[in-house]
Amino acid sequence: MPEHIMMVLLATGISLVITILMGPLMIPVLTKLKFGQTIREEGPQAHFKKAGTPTMGGIMFITAVMLTGFLLGGRSGEVLCAVLVMLTFGAIGFWDDYIKVVLKRSLGLRARDKLFLQLIAATVFWLLLEFYLGRGSSITVPFTAISFDPGPYLYLVFLIIVLMSSSNGANLTDGLDGLAAGVTFFISVAFAFISLITLHYPLGIFCGALAGGCLGFLVFNHYPARVFMGDTGSMALGGGVAAIAALTKSELALIIIAGVYVIETLSVIIQVACFQTTGKRPFLMAPLHHHYELKGWRETKVVRFFWIWSFLFAIAGVVGYLRIWQ
Repeated sequence: MPEHIMMVLLATGISLVITILMGPLMIPVLTKLKFGQTIREEGPQAHFKKAGTPTMGGIMFITAVMLTGFLLGGRSGEVLCAVLVMLTFGAIGFWDDYIKVVLKRSLGLRARDKLFLQLIAATVFWLLLEFYLGRGSSITVPFTAISFDPGPYLYLVFLIIVLMSSSNGANLTDGLDGLAAGVTFFISVAFAFISLITLHYPLGIFCGALAGGCLGFLVFNHYPARVFMGDTGSMALGGGVAAIAALTKSELALIIIAGVYVIETLSVIIQVACFQTTGKRPFLMAPLHHHYELKGWRETKVVRFFWIWSFLFAIAGVVGYLRIWQ
């Protein structure tokens, strides 16, 4: 076990360094190409000063995680599958960013087209799990010794929901400087522990690389951000952590560990549902982080608040898995 922990830490360090080194290379290129962030008119007024900040910076940590994963765990089928899912969801996000930023179509990729592409990606991942890795379709319930098998086709439906929810949840979380990267750092560390606990040692390397990539990106993305990850980065992060959950049979634990993703998503659903049924909005703005901004919290305070909650959710999820493996 100690040598596996060292490999995870090494992966974290390598990915961190690669991401930091890519910053001075990528940010000027994104700026020169005018890949600047557009700000929604209905968003918080304080965000208008961020207009033009280069986006699509997720390419930096996606590259770092991919290179580190192949370098240290490239012979593992699980790592290859996790990298493939991360790249696929990142590519969907890149297309969305490209339409918004380069083609100047503010709505980006149509929602139904985005969901269709995510559906295809999730189905391909299921085929890899079923026929390449032989994962089966069992699902483990956190904090219990219960494990059940819904069968391959019901599991496919479940997996599609998990991947779509995680990728879109990460995308909704990416609304403040450093928020999504910091939250996903804690999620990645939690899954590194789970990977080690469940003896998925190469997958722990991928988790370490993802954590290192998030930390490295924070060097440039903390307030005031010099670059944003865009849908390219946020969807890659959400897809990556969902893939880890599926590979370690901890999809239900993902609901706890990625609790911030869940809360941000629920806040949007509640906001829309309440407005359509009652004409009233329970939050000043959704996703939830904007609600706190409009209540007068400084952006940095909101981000630290959500980081703390992500840390607590991560601990709760790991404890739930420790209970299973005792």
